[in-house]
Amino acid sequence: MNTAENKRAIMVGMFVLIAIVIFVVGILTLGGQQKRFIESITVKTVFDDVEGLKVGNNVWFSGVKVGTVKNIDFYGESQVAITMSIEQEAQKYIRQNSKARISSESLIGNKIIEIFGGTPAAEPIEDGDILASEANLNTDDIMKTLQENNKNLTTITGNFGEISDRLVRGEGTIGTLLTDSTLAQNFKSLIASLEQTSQNTVQASRDLSRFTNKLNTKGSLATELLTDTTVFNKLEETMAQLENASQSAAQMTQNLQEASAKLNNENNAVGVLLSDEQFANQLQRTMQNLETSTEKFDENMEALQSNFLLRGFFRKREKAQRKAAEEAAEQAEQQQNQ
Repeated sequence: MNTAENKRAIMVGMFVLIAIVIFVVGILTLGGQQKRFIESITVKTVFDDVEGLKVGNNVWFSGVKVGTVKNIDFYGESQVAITMSIEQEAQKYIRQNSKARISSESLIGNKIIEIFGGTPAAEPIEDGDILASEANLNTDDIMKTLQENNKNLTTITGNFGEISDRLVRGEGTIGTLLTDSTLAQNFKSLIASLEQTSQNTVQASRDLSRFTNKLNTKGSLATELLTDTTVFNKLEETMAQLENASQSAAQMTQNLQEASAKLNNENNAVGVLLSDEQFANQLQRTMQNLETSTEKFDENMEALQSNFLLRGFFRKREKAQRKAAEEAAEQAEQQQNQ
C-alpha cells in the first residue's frame, strides 16, 4: 500500500470516528431531553380530547419539565388514555389529588401536559396512579366566542350611535334635557327642592325622635297616661264627668230659656223688677244702703278685734278652730293608713 492510499484510509477513518462521536452525542442529547436515562415512574390520566397531543411531548409541573408522554391509547367509548413517564425526583412534589390538563408551550408551540394543584395533606403519587383531568378551553371554542362577542359589540356600537344621534337632535326626554336650557333649569330647581325637602324630612325625623324620647321619659304626663292604669282610669272618669256636665249644661240652657220667658212676663215679681224702672231705682238705693252698712259693720268688727278687752276672746276662738282642723286631718290620715 502506497502513501496515497494510507492517507486516504486515515481520512476515512477520521470521518467515520467523527460521525460515530456525533451520533453518540446526539443520542445522549436526545435521551437527556426525553429523559430516557433517568429513573421514572408511570402515571396515567384520561381526556375527552387530546387536541393533537403526541407521544414524546413534554409533561410540566410548576413550569418545570418533569417527564414525557409515553403512550396514547383509546379508552372506553370515546376517551383517550395518556401514559406519562414522570421522573422520580419530581414524584415527591406531585400529590395524588393533583390534576392534569393539556396546554401549549407557547401560543403556537407544541402541546404539553401540565400537572397542577394538589394539597400537602395528600400523599405523593405512586407508580401506576391515575390523575384526574381537567378540560381545557378549546381554541375553536375561543374563536367562536370571540366572533360572537364581536357581533354583539358591533350591534351595541350601532345602537349607541343611533342613540347619540337622537340625543343630538333633541329627541326623547333625555335629548330634551340636553338641548332645552329652560327645562334643564327647571330640572335643577326640582332637584334643589327635593334636596330641601329631604333636609326638612331629616329634621322632622329628628324632632319626632326627640318627641318620642320625651314620651318614653319616666314620670312625664304622656308616660303616665300610657302606662299608669290609675291615671288612665281617672282620666276616663273625668271624661265621663265632663259628659255629664255637658248634659247638665244642656239642661241648664233649657231651664234658662224657660226662665227667660218667665222674666219677660210682667205678671211675676222678677218681671216687675226688670220692667218697673221706679221699683228698680228704689231697689238700687236699698242695695247701696246695705253695702254701706256692711262696710261699717266690718270696720266695727275689726275695731272689736283690736280692742284689748276682746282680743283674748278672738285669739282663743282662732286657736280652737286651728286645733279642730288638726284633729280632723289626723283622723283622715289614720283612716287612709287603715
